[in-house]
Amino acid sequence: MTQSHPKSILLLSGVSGAGKTTALKTLEDMGWEVVDNLPLVLLDRLLDTPLPAGHAGADDRPLALGIDARTRGFDANAIVQRIKALRDNHGHDVETLFLDCSGTELERRFAETRRRHPLALDRPAADGIARERELTEPLRRWASQVIDTTSFSSNALQQAIRDRFSRERLSDPVLTILSFGFSRGMPRNADLMFDMRFLRNPHWDDALRDKTGQDADVAAYIMADPAYEEAVGKIEELLKIVLPRYAEAGKAYITVAFGCTGGRHRSVHVAERVARYLQDAGFSPTVSHRNMESAPQDSLEKRPPGGPKAIS
Repeated sequence: MTQSHPKSILLLSGVSGAGKTTALKTLEDMGWEVVDNLPLVLLDRLLDTPLPAGHAGADDRPLALGIDARTRGFDANAIVQRIKALRDNHGHDVETLFLDCSGTELERRFAETRRRHPLALDRPAADGIARERELTEPLRRWASQVIDTTSFSSNALQQAIRDRFSRERLSDPVLTILSFGFSRGMPRNADLMFDMRFLRNPHWDDALRDKTGQDADVAAYIMADPAYEEAVGKIEELLKIVLPRYAEAGKAYITVAFGCTGGRHRSVHVAERVARYLQDAGFSPTVSHRNMESAPQDSLEKRPPGGPKAIS
């Protein structure tokens, strides 16, 4: 048996219904070698097996291994130890991705597709979902990346996989600065989250309500808050310290989220400012405003007790 040379390996796991098949198919389309539900006892044999004649150079392809609770001999703790050995003893570059999803959405997906949960063939899907979460928890806890697909369409998941695992991606982490509105739901994939609702809310100024944090007069209104400069400045200093540490830990995708009530004013302005600061500091952030184009709604905003220009 030949000795395998170091490879780039992605262990892809998750709960049933979260999108593992879609993710593996996307990786395959991107040029990865993909193997699903391989028993761990056969992993060494797979890595040591030479490719057929005529496939010269293809052995450099990264390898994606799909493993879940249906895999024969599944033991999450044993899998963690086996992957550690691949990294520490054989020099393989190993990453782990766990696909998660809310229980309610998983139940909806199983009902919609009329599929039975693989761990609850004769019981409600909720029983299988609970059992699978228990079995896979060590993998989720140890995973270097977690994607929550609760709000993802199939196309959105495919794009997330392409963004994170393109073979042409740079060694630096993909950094996203996100603004959002708490009243419209919290982002599920944020690594760091900052609440900007302590700043003055431009929504209650009639001249500013229909504008956004990208407008100069809205920015001036927010910056006039006595707490603004010190608070945002300290956030910038913190990010300058911790973001390189995430990169050193091998994190490939970092999302820093800024939230306000509606996601149109304060969070947008602060996200834009912080992105400029990080760019000047040598980072390459991408800015995304989740709710900036949403229509302003008084019902989503908490009216401040001291009048329209008081801090909310």
